[in-house]
Amino acid sequence: MRFVLLGVGMFAISLPVLHGQAGVPSSLPLPVLVTVAATAGLATGWVRRSWWPLSVVGAVTYAWLMMWPPLLLASYYAGRSLSGRRDIAGYLGGCLVVCGISALVGAWQELPSGALGNALFMALAVIGLPFALGLWVRARHEVQRRAEREQVMRAEQARAQERARIAREMHDVVAHRVSLIVLHAGALEVRAADEETARTAAMIGGIGREALTHLRDVLGVLRSSKTDDQPPPTLADLDRLLDQSRALGIAVTRRDEGHVRPVEPTVERTAYRVVQEALTNVHKHAGAARTDVRIRYGPEELEVEVRNQAPGSPRPELPDSGWGLVGLRERVELLGGTLRTNAQEEGGFLVSARIPA
Repeated sequence: MRFVLLGVGMFAISLPVLHGQAGVPSSLPLPVLVTVAATAGLATGWVRRSWWPLSVVGAVTYAWLMMWPPLLLASYYAGRSLSGRRDIAGYLGGCLVVCGISALVGAWQELPSGALGNALFMALAVIGLPFALGLWVRARHEVQRRAEREQVMRAEQARAQERARIAREMHDVVAHRVSLIVLHAGALEVRAADEETARTAAMIGGIGREALTHLRDVLGVLRSSKTDDQPPPTLADLDRLLDQSRALGIAVTRRDEGHVRPVEPTVERTAYRVVQEALTNVHKHAGAARTDVRIRYGPEELEVEVRNQAPGSPRPELPDSGWGLVGLRERVELLGGTLRTNAQEEGGFLVSARIPA
């Protein structure tokens, strides 16, 4: 829209110049003058894609009719676009030829533009100053881009240092504690007096080893900017997650609604994390309460709902970081979705996410 308005402005300025109100009057018929001014306006509207048509129109109309607005604007865009010395010298040399032709035409028609002083003044005002302004604007933009690149590099360096610090903390604290859990689970499995205890200890050890594997993956991502070869979990891995919850004693059911269709990988990962965090909270706060997982495919969104019933008996709550749902909400909102969490009247809890898909 901006370049359309620029083209209209070029037409509005060029027509009075051809009439002699801001330039040398022309004896051509009015329809011809309107056509010439309209051509300059069209070339100006095209300058977003290429400024060369405007420079050609400007050169022809300046040498022929002493119409200066197109050549002035073309010189500005030439200063912004040309970078090589050969290109700059070629453009300025062509402009000098145009100015010489215009001066000869003016002298032949005995017009003021034929005088040497007037010709030099017009060359400086129409070509030199706009070209210099274009060079200055381009140099300023290059300085800004360089400063932005340096700022991005400094931010990347700071993020890399922070990621390395977090990786060290996770390795020294979290990985160490999970390793102890795996070791104790293995010892309990060997010394268990009954088969059920040994099976539970083996399951705890397996979950701990899987957690260590994922933790090593996360540490590798934190320590390096390269992504891991192992793909992150998606909805295709949801049944495996539900089986793990069932092994812990939670009665989990899954129901898919709507027309199942492929969605973006980021949406699938976020939906998986919603279910994962909700089931983790059920295990911490509701024990083996019955839980329903619903995945609904809408025409423009994916809805994930995890609803658990009230626990059958009071249960001591497990330690909680307190940031699970907060981080989950941020993850959903980054995709333009919404996350709703609230307690139910019958004593259960609901986690519902709507994600554009």
